[in-house]
Amino acid sequence: MPEASLWLIVPAAGVGQRMAAACPKQYLRVDSEYILDITLRRLLAALPAAGCIVPLSSTDIWWPSTNASSDGRIATCAGGNERANSVLNALQALAPTAKNEDWVLVHDAARPCVASDDLKRLLKKVGAHSVGGLLASPVTDTLKMASPQAPNTVSSTIDRRHLWRALTPQVFRYGLLRDALQGALNQGVAITDEAAAMEQAGHRPLLVEGRSDNIKITVPADLALAGFILGQL
Repeated sequence: MPEASLWLIVPAAGVGQRMAAACPKQYLRVDSEYILDITLRRLLAALPAAGCIVPLSSTDIWWPSTNASSDGRIATCAGGNERANSVLNALQALAPTAKNEDWVLVHDAARPCVASDDLKRLLKKVGAHSVGGLLASPVTDTLKMASPQAPNTVSSTIDRRHLWRALTPQVFRYGLLRDALQGALNQGVAITDEAAAMEQAGHRPLLVEGRSDNIKITVPADLALAGFILGQL
């Protein structure tokens, strides 16, 4: 990615309600290591030249006990109520240093199994793209549409040939992503990932196929699965 810097943003202000744990899921452990530490360690090992910022909740009491908190390469900023707010806060914190043409890679804190090869392929693919793109996985299961009148009844089968599961990282130009997120928030549009903000702004992100085992830890059973996957990487 010549003549452009790369910035990593790893939003870590969420509470992970579906995990029903005593702490946010990014502070649960896999093989005695915080999930957030694993995620950051793997990202920075693959992309050592990147700057890194982690948005945190104002009520976060766990960050000081992480290995990442003593890593001089990693900065923090205030997180927001939603992911989009956290990412925008991080972009604003980078404003004195980042340029509009720089690349911003946003990755889920609770997605520690991302493969180094996927990271490098994603950056290579988007490097020649004017907007950016995301790792994604083609849908392989048969998808059923439920009836609005009877939620547990099938109304139709959906053609999956053009459907993809959005993963992270998602990589976009700094200026375009900042403006897209701010515009969506100003309009009150619900944004679940950075690609959605870019789509709302009229851009067409690039889909880059990634490994399907790049899972997001969401429920308790995912912890053991993540431990197994990490042991294979």
